[in-house]
Amino acid sequence: MLSIAMNDYTKGSLSLLLARVLSGLNVNAMGFLLPLWLAPLSCVTLRLCFGAAVFWVVSIFQKPENIALKDKLVLTALGALGIFGYMSLYALGISYTTPVNFAIFNAMQPLWVVVVSAMLYHESIGGKKLFGLALGFAGAMLCILSEPAAGLATDSQTGNLLAIAASIIYSVYLVFSSRMVKRLSSITMLRYTFTSAAVVALVVTSLFGFSAPLFADGIHWKPLLVLLFVLLFPTVLTYFLIPIGMRYLKSAVVALYGYVTLIVATAVSLLLGMDRFDPMVLLSLLLIGASIYCVNRADN
Repeated sequence: MLSIAMNDYTKGSLSLLLARVLSGLNVNAMGFLLPLWLAPLSCVTLRLCFGAAVFWVVSIFQKPENIALKDKLVLTALGALGIFGYMSLYALGISYTTPVNFAIFNAMQPLWVVVVSAMLYHESIGGKKLFGLALGFAGAMLCILSEPAAGLATDSQTGNLLAIAASIIYSVYLVFSSRMVKRLSSITMLRYTFTSAAVVALVVTSLFGFSAPLFADGIHWKPLLVLLFVLLFPTVLTYFLIPIGMRYLKSAVVALYGYVTLIVATAVSLLLGMDRFDPMVLLSLLLIGASIYCVNRADN
């Protein structure tokens, strides 16, 4: 029995580790593509439509599941509000601020998971969690007020606020979906959520238009390959791996792996010159890291 539990934990941990490494690379990839090669919402539409198509094709080879109407409605709402909302705010935020700044606020997901769980399911917040939350908010405010991205971002304040909103929405998605993944397969969940999200994206695109300089004036190989990476890995593979982690780990621990995204995005940004080292960024990163550690320790 212990062996099975260890295998399940390892499976969930490795799935999330790989997913979050890809998410970190996605932060840099999106920072490169947006808004020069793709308008933010146009990129979201491409990702969601591609993901929905892939998950529908994969579901053909899966044994059909009986899904209650209530679950279908919840999954549809999670897709339309959770995935579409998160991806849209993600794309808009990263087009305004730097990859490192965005990753810092995105790493606050474990803190929002605690707050959302307490509000929706009345889960208690002890002294350690409150201390952890305070550290996280201090790190976030330090990053916002010090403006370390000044001169590198078009509008870092707006981008930072959008990044916070994206982090909150994805935390709500994690809390709700973690309770459903125990009884539904990953592909079934993704088929419904991505389909509803893609429908909303298509409606929004029909209203605001589709803008993609990437597909104009010949073939631009470098951004095209970056887009292909985003579609195949952060969009399809990452979203397939996350439910596996949610199946075996607590939602707070799932969110904790978001810190891997921050580390990867920061390292790649500095190596590629997409951001510069700033002591305030490092201090913000350490404060948020300490806050996540305190929150996680309070659950153990």
